[in-house]
Amino acid sequence: MSFAPQPVGRRERNKQQKLDRITAAAGELFAEFGVDEVTTQQIADKADVGTGTVFLYVKTKGELLLLVQNAHYIEALERGRTAAEDIPDVLDAVMTIIRPIVGCNRTQIDNGRTYLREMVFGNPEEPHHRDALAIVERTEEAIAAVLRRDEQIGEVYAATLAHIVSAIMFLAMAATVNIARSVDEIVADIRGQVSALLPR
Repeated sequence: MSFAPQPVGRRERNKQQKLDRITAAAGELFAEFGVDEVTTQQIADKADVGTGTVFLYVKTKGELLLLVQNAHYIEALERGRTAAEDIPDVLDAVMTIIRPIVGCNRTQIDNGRTYLREMVFGNPEEPHHRDALAIVERTEEAIAAVLRRDEQIGEVYAATLAHIVSAIMFLAMAATVNIARSVDEIVADIRGQVSALLPR
């Protein structure tokens, strides 16, 4: 027996609309000024809600950054994963997955680095933090799927390598010494390290 989906009530629609406005306002302000320079009051004013309303959806500005950035990261991952399907060379395909993620992270460098810090040190019980960690897991799964194309790389080894590749990417994006480096430079650095890991 199947049940028709229940229509979303007005209250739920209003909650979603407020969350969408808060997310859009935060995204615009973070992109223009950087997360550290934006106040919760500015976000509330731009979203046309009270400051208390913002805190109904997120407990901290860091959580709000996770909410905003998660959507961008998932889009970047899907772009890379889709493009990698048509690339036969394993290393090239892995880097095709990685490049848009690095580009996403470098759109606003301070925001990108703060996002990574929130991922590592944030509360894993918080839903937006959980979503960020799920994106990391999906990224590793996409990389592992590409690595398994190589007959020398079994399933378990592919998962381990994907985890290492993810760590390399994470450190390259977060490292203070890389602040002034371009996307191309960071991708080239990651490529060199990943290349050293792959069977010859």
